[in-house]
Amino acid sequence: MDISLSGRTALVTGASRGIGRAIALALAEAGADIAVNYRRDTGAANETIAAVQALGRKAIGYSASVENWDEDVAMAAKVVEDFGGIDILVNNAGIASRGQSVADTDPAEMERVVRVHAFGPHYLSKLVVPQMRARGRGDIVMISSVATLFHSANGGPYNMGKAAMEALALTLAKEERVHGIRTNIVAPSLTVTEMGKRLSRATSGVADIHELDARSPFGRVSTPEDVAAVVTFLVSSANPYVNGQKVNVNGGG
Repeated sequence: MDISLSGRTALVTGASRGIGRAIALALAEAGADIAVNYRRDTGAANETIAAVQALGRKAIGYSASVENWDEDVAMAAKVVEDFGGIDILVNNAGIASRGQSVADTDPAEMERVVRVHAFGPHYLSKLVVPQMRARGRGDIVMISSVATLFHSANGGPYNMGKAAMEALALTLAKEERVHGIRTNIVAPSLTVTEMGKRLSRATSGVADIHELDARSPFGRVSTPEDVAAVVTFLVSSANPYVNGQKVNVNGGG
């Protein structure tokens, strides 16, 4: 099974830590060069860049808030200038909502969360797809969430943002397959990240996320590397035909 990504460039949003960093490293290990998007934490982004470079791949950081059209325009243009093109777009950047009911949610919070999860991927897909069409093969992966399986109470903004992201992915999958572009969705469950740790404390009352290992599938909470493995398969030549699909990385439930 060939999962070599040699000669390809990936733009990974929110790549400074957590799932985004794991995806960047997995793609680099498979041979891709990596454009590392981050919002503010330059130190964390530099750690990702150094780790990619240690694998022998090219990596450059780009500070941009994905929900900001002007910043996305500038970032996409600079990535193409620096790398010669973009073959893989991983829309991973995300933020959590505050766990309020719809009646108690601040409209500004709702707008920000939806803009990050839905507007940002739409902006970047719009910017990247035209040049991707000419590159023989393109891949777009949306990092969603199993939240869209349940639409639990007190998560309106997050549920809305991820649902809209998935609608975008399914639309792109039909629009762009004629150009050799595959668009798929990867949906993690609770994962061992800083956001996951905060969520586990808030929803389960545990001090350590690994207290949930015993009641998780396969005896452990999912890791960022579990998610990255699925992304790497989807964007590689090992996947010639999977398009417009959602893979739930939740251990089966």
